Amino acid sequence: MSYARVLCVGLVGMAGHLVEVEADLSPGLPAVVLTGLPDTALHEARDRVRAAVVNSGRSWPNRRITVNLLPAALPKHGSAFDLAIAAALLTGAGELPSRPLEGVVVLGELGLDGAVRPVRGVLPMVAAAVGAGIDQVIVPLANAREATVVPGVTVRAVDSLHRLVDFVHAKGELLDPPPPAPAVPAPGPDMADIVGQELGRYGLEVAAAGGHHLALFGPPGAGKTMLAERLPSILPELDDAAALEVTSLQSIAGELPPHGGLVRRPPFQAPHHTASTAALVGGGSGLARPGALSLAHRGVLFLDEAAEIRSSTLQALRQPLETGRVVLGRANGTTRYPARVQLVMAANPCPCASPAGDQHCTCTPLVRRRYLARLSGPLLDRIDIRLTLPPLTAAQLLTVTTPATPSAVVAERVVKARAAAAARWTEGGWRVNAEVPGSQLRQKPWRLPTADTAELKKALDMGLLSARGFDRVLRLAWTIADLDGLGRPARDEVMEALQLRTGDRHG
Repeated sequence: MSYARVLCVGLVGMAGHLVEVEADLSPGLPAVVLTGLPDTALHEARDRVRAAVVNSGRSWPNRRITVNLLPAALPKHGSAFDLAIAAALLTGAGELPSRPLEGVVVLGELGLDGAVRPVRGVLPMVAAAVGAGIDQVIVPLANAREATVVPGVTVRAVDSLHRLVDFVHAKGELLDPPPPAPAVPAPGPDMADIVGQELGRYGLEVAAAGGHHLALFGPPGAGKTMLAERLPSILPELDDAAALEVTSLQSIAGELPPHGGLVRRPPFQAPHHTASTAALVGGGSGLARPGALSLAHRGVLFLDEAAEIRSSTLQALRQPLETGRVVLGRANGTTRYPARVQLVMAANPCPCASPAGDQHCTCTPLVRRRYLARLSGPLLDRIDIRLTLPPLTAAQLLTVTTPATPSAVVAERVVKARAAAAARWTEGGWRVNAEVPGSQLRQKPWRLPTADTAELKKALDMGLLSARGFDRVLRLAWTIADLDGLGRPARDEVMEALQLRTGDRHG
């Protein structure tokens, strides 16, 4: 037999596609030709596979070898095809019987010694295989625990090419996946650590309950970073669908936790203010990799010192914040990643950043305006809640009072508010109020009475709010009503939402 075929999976972004690895051995000058739009890492598989086959005690066929990856028009990248290429090549050379690998997806990178190394993206690859009707996969031992997360598939592990060859010859068995390790959540920051800043705590709770974006302004030491870091502690755990998305993204990025199970805790990403646009939204040569924005999917993206971030980098967030996804076009193809995040920005009011706030600021009004103008109007228009935090006083910092409400108590209120919103928006399939289209809130039966929205309409007519801002205030009002246990917002909730939106609310 001079022809063989083994199944593998290729990833384009988060989308997995079943790939047929074909090997044809024919008379001619010895050579290995790889076709099917492989990238550089995949082109180098020729040398890796040859060394692995020889070092595993098998003979290398001295013929012209053509390896084709179908569908040929789909870009292929990475080293996950190595093991499938080796299996197809050995089968085509008559070294292996073909039947044991029929209908089985084979994934893994080969070392020169024949060892099977882990690869990135095994979780979405296995999920794609199941979606294509495959119920058996062979993966590297280090990825086996991750692969078992996907239901409806039998996962077997392999640590070397030699073990795979013995299995196909019925001389040995593959390895069972390791048992799932218990996920021990590390103790994280707690809301009880925050001193004072009742306004900031309330804004954080509203943001968590409705999935709203938040901007915090104030002098150094006011607690902006502390508040942002504690937002994940009051968010509910991810459901199965969201957890699978988040875990798949972390698998692609190679950032899965050691236990290898589904990630249930909302992710938190805090890139440095010098991060590039590619690091924030995704990029890289060939097919683009996910950036911090996608790695924060279903969680929190925190931009500290936001006014110090390059303007072009910040502007790249505008479209993903509206659509909930990132579309990255490159010469080799277009990659799409989900990016449904809660954005939290923190910024000082001016370059001098006096700890006492405006009292001892040495910046001129023009300098202050230019500094905050780095946060453009269109970007701020997408931020639901804008709060200016006052500096802490010695009395607040040193006086021993009743401990602040811990995250667990706040999280209970957030869960109840989100449950009320989810029950209300069941037909639309929206999870939180921030996802509800504005058109939905402006028509019956959700349209609020004219008397309750009079001030909101006035702000719109005066140019204090954009049409987008009008809808975002309505969403905020619904969230406030959910937190208060009300069936729908009234004038007080609308006014409070307007104050949170414009930054005029004082604690």
